[in-house]
Amino acid sequence: MSNEPILTVVGNLTADPDLKFTPGGAAVANFTVASTPRSFDKASGQWVDGEPLFMRCSLWREAAENAAESLKKGQRVIVTGKLISRSYEKDGAKKTVVELAVDEIGPSVRYAVVVTDKKGAAKPKPVDSDPWTAGGDDVAPF
Repeated sequence: MSNEPILTVVGNLTADPDLKFTPGGAAVANFTVASTPRSFDKASGQWVDGEPLFMRCSLWREAAENAAESLKKGQRVIVTGKLISRSYEKDGAKKTVVELAVDEIGPSVRYAVVVTDKKGAAKPKPVDSDPWTAGGDDVAPF
């Protein structure tokens, strides 16, 4: 669809992603990212926290399973997706919620070292640094 608002949020996970499955078997992970803006107050000479944003997010299918397995509460993440709004009625009152339908999520390396592993990838064989043994036992070095 065109004209969908795309949003990127950098912040911390407030809890581990909550992985559930639809009756049809599709995986969905729900989680919240907290992002607090900071600004420098020249008068006090200190950094001051602004109002935090708590963005509800949903991620589907294999990516949902990967996120639930990989990401944990408190981890700094970068999330991008489509901002969606939906309305419903509860106790006779109309409610509207805004959430992020996540396209991509990943850990931030700004304050941490992250080790990734491609799912289902074959592990590379170790490289022997001695060129004389690279051919095996049945090959003479000269």
